[in-house]
Amino acid sequence: MKIAIVGAGIIGVTTAYELAADGHEVTVFERHGAAALETSFANAGVVAPGYVTPWAAPGMPAKVMRHLFSRHAPVRVCWPLAAHELRWMMRWRSACDLETYMANRARLQRLAFYSRARLHRLVEELQLEYDRSQGYMVLLRTEKDRKLVQPGLQVLREAGVKFAEIDAAQARLVEPALNPDTGFLGAVHLPEDEVGNCRQFALLLKGQAQDLGARFEFNCAVAPLSAADPTELNVTAGKDGAPTRRRFDAVVVCSGMASAALLRPVGLRIPLAAVHGYSISAPIREPLNAPRSGLMDERYKVSISRLGSRVRVAGSAEIGGDPHARRPAAIQTLYKVLHDWFPGAAQLANTGSGVQEWKGARAMLPDGPPLLGATGVPGVWINIGHGSSGWALSCGSARAVADLMGRKPAAVDLEGLGVERLEF
Repeated sequence: MKIAIVGAGIIGVTTAYELAADGHEVTVFERHGAAALETSFANAGVVAPGYVTPWAAPGMPAKVMRHLFSRHAPVRVCWPLAAHELRWMMRWRSACDLETYMANRARLQRLAFYSRARLHRLVEELQLEYDRSQGYMVLLRTEKDRKLVQPGLQVLREAGVKFAEIDAAQARLVEPALNPDTGFLGAVHLPEDEVGNCRQFALLLKGQAQDLGARFEFNCAVAPLSAADPTELNVTAGKDGAPTRRRFDAVVVCSGMASAALLRPVGLRIPLAAVHGYSISAPIREPLNAPRSGLMDERYKVSISRLGSRVRVAGSAEIGGDPHARRPAAIQTLYKVLHDWFPGAAQLANTGSGVQEWKGARAMLPDGPPLLGATGVPGVWINIGHGSSGWALSCGSARAVADLMGRKPAAVDLEGLGVERLEF
């Protein structure tokens, strides 16, 4: 088939590769000048399937309320809220009941474990080399933190995830550079989880897709799909280019927050909202003072990852407010957590040291899992709504969509991941 993919983030790139590998004629349209410049650009990089769970969970509304006035809040509602964000939050609140949460958690984790297996297979078969490191550790500052993670640990047990609850001394053996002046209770160690540079991987896989014949057209804006002919795209190249009509056999929408507007004319009202996250990335000053792999501070929900010669600190879940403004307190929380655990790890002394501060919009559905596959509109397919877990879900999502488009059964149970989950 002649297939168009709209969006060249990690989801669009993985989808392009899988479809090209299946022998399809693939063209990817991206509004930016390169691949993986939005949500995929500087995310946390964590691939921990057991920790991929819905944001819509029992008790979350109360947690959000408690954090409203907290300086270092891991979750924050910012003002003003747009009308679609208010509607999203109402649907999110409805999805926080236990039964819905349990179903969505199972859907996410099935896809996450399958995706990690697909990632590893691609890395091995294609000999991809990018900044990555093995192991992940959740740091517990107090007994309260330990109690709060127990329900999550039961989930890991049920999923068969290998982990160990360890004390502070054992945690320091895993990560010798942990600040000796920061006291803490212990940690949860997950030796089979990992961290990796999402954008590096995306660029490598883009090259592999191009070797298979896939075309990437950058600086191209795609207009909302036409109800009369949804697989004929209206594409504008560059700022001053004239729109051109491009006909395809199928279109796969993988364009993050832009997906909702693209799909609306064909009758698909996808309730996406941007949940923003922040990160700082900095060169490692002294390797012996840096983490070996990935960690998360359970109290602040902030991750610290070793990505080659850099350390990345990422966190926050923020909805509403000015999407272009960086909230200083969110950035300060990242620096605080880095200083608490690895004060000598990174070169932070001056603005010329190469520190990168980033804010990215993660397109999230109110109940958590993404939407994959056919839309019911002839020729229109989707791979959207992965939220903060796009990197962890990307390879599996792409392979599943490619299988469905090739009229083959997916190798993972996709129950609840299609558009039938939503009420339009």
